[in-house]
Amino acid sequence: MRVGGLALSPACVYSPAAMERQRAFSWFGAACAIATAVALIGSGWPWTVAAAILLIWLGSLWLSTAKPPRSTPRREPSPFSQDNVEAVLALSASPQLLTENGKVVVVNEAARQIIGAHIAGQDARVAFRHPEAIELLNSEDSGVCTIRNFARPQDCWQMRRQIIDERLALIELANRTAEVVVERAHTDFVANASHELRTPLAAIIGYVETLREGDGAIAPATADRFLSHIHREARRLQDLVSDLMSLSRVEAEKHDAPSSRVALAGTVRRAAMDAAGPDRAARVDLSLDSGLLVAGDEPQLEQLVRNLVDNSLKYAAEGGRVRVGLTADGMRYARLTVADEGAGIPKEHLPHLTRRFYRTDPGRSRTSGGTGLGLAIVKHIVERHRGRLDISSEVGLGTTVTVRLPLVGHIGNTDAGAETIVPSNLAEPG
Repeated sequence: MRVGGLALSPACVYSPAAMERQRAFSWFGAACAIATAVALIGSGWPWTVAAAILLIWLGSLWLSTAKPPRSTPRREPSPFSQDNVEAVLALSASPQLLTENGKVVVVNEAARQIIGAHIAGQDARVAFRHPEAIELLNSEDSGVCTIRNFARPQDCWQMRRQIIDERLALIELANRTAEVVVERAHTDFVANASHELRTPLAAIIGYVETLREGDGAIAPATADRFLSHIHREARRLQDLVSDLMSLSRVEAEKHDAPSSRVALAGTVRRAAMDAAGPDRAARVDLSLDSGLLVAGDEPQLEQLVRNLVDNSLKYAAEGGRVRVGLTADGMRYARLTVADEGAGIPKEHLPHLTRRFYRTDPGRSRTSGGTGLGLAIVKHIVERHRGRLDISSEVGLGTTVTVRLPLVGHIGNTDAGAETIVPSNLAEPG
C-alpha cells in the first residue's frame, strides 16, 4: 500500500488470516509507525498528513490483534413433536414409548399390552421400576439395558433409550425371552448329556481297571460278571449316542414337512413288533385301521412307534399288556394310541415328560436301559409331521399316549378288487 509515494508496512493491510496469526498488539509495529510519522514531518510533509498516516497504521495494527465477535448460532426449532412422533409410534409393532423430560407422554398399542395404559403421564422410572432401567433413564445419554422378570416371571427384555433432543427421548422394548430360553436349554442339554455319558463311562473304567489290576487272580465267574456289566454299560452308551444323533437329525428337519405318502397301519405294525421283539411280542395287542394315509417320513414314524411301545413295555406291570390302536379321528386325523397297564405317572410329571433326559424315576429308568430321550424324540417327530401329542395317566391304572397326524387320504377297494387312493382334501392343521 502506498500513501504519497511511500510504501507502508504490510501490517496495515487487514485480512482474516492476519487476525488469526496476531495474538498480541505489535509494539514494534507501533514504534515503526511513530518513527515514520516523525520522518515525514521532518521531510517537510504537513503534520496533518503524517498524523493521518500514523492513525491508519496504528488502527490496522489494532484490527489485526482484535478478536472477531462471537457469533450466536441460530436455534432451529425441533422437527419432532408429540403429535408427529405419536403417529409414527402407532405404526410400530414393537413396544415403544416417548418421554418428555422423563415423563411418559406417548405409549403405543404394543407397549400398552405389555405394561398397561396407566403409565401414560407417569415418570418413566416409576413405570419400569427396575434398577438397570432407572440407571439408564437417569443418564443423559442414549443406551441399552436388560430387564428381567418385567412383564412375567422369567422373561427377559432389552430396553433401548434414544435421545431425540433436550426434551424428548424414545424408549423401545424388545422381547429376548425366547433367546434366553434357547440358550438355557442348550446349557442344560450339554450338562445333562455330559452327566449321562459320564455315568456309564465311569462304570466301564472301574470294571476294566479292576480286571487289569486283578492280575489273573479274579475268579472266572466274577470276571464274567464284570464283563457283562461292561457290555451293558457300553450298549447304554451306544443307545445314548444313537438317540442323540436321532434327536439332532429330527430337530434339523423339523421345519421341513414330509411329503411322502405312508400307509400308516403297516408302519405301526412293523415298528411295534420290532420294539417288542420275540420275547415281548405276545404282550402287544394291535388294533389297526389299514386304510389311513398320512404325509410322513416313514423311518421317523417307525422310530416314533418303537419309542412309545418300548416305553410302555418297560413301565407296564409285570407281564402287563400294551394296546396299540390306529383309527381315524373324524375326517381330518389319524389317531395312534399306545396304552399300558402300569403304575401310572403322577400329574405333576406330565408337563415335563417330553423334556430331554427327564425321568420320573431316574433309578428305575437307568436300570431298564432308558436314555431319557425317547419322548423328546417323539415330540419332535410329531411336530415335524404337523401333528399333536397328548399324554394322559392315572396312578395305578396306567398311561396312554395319543398321537394325531393329519390325514391326506385313505385306501379303498374297487369292485374289481384293485386298490385306489381317495384324497381327503384336508387343510393342514395349524
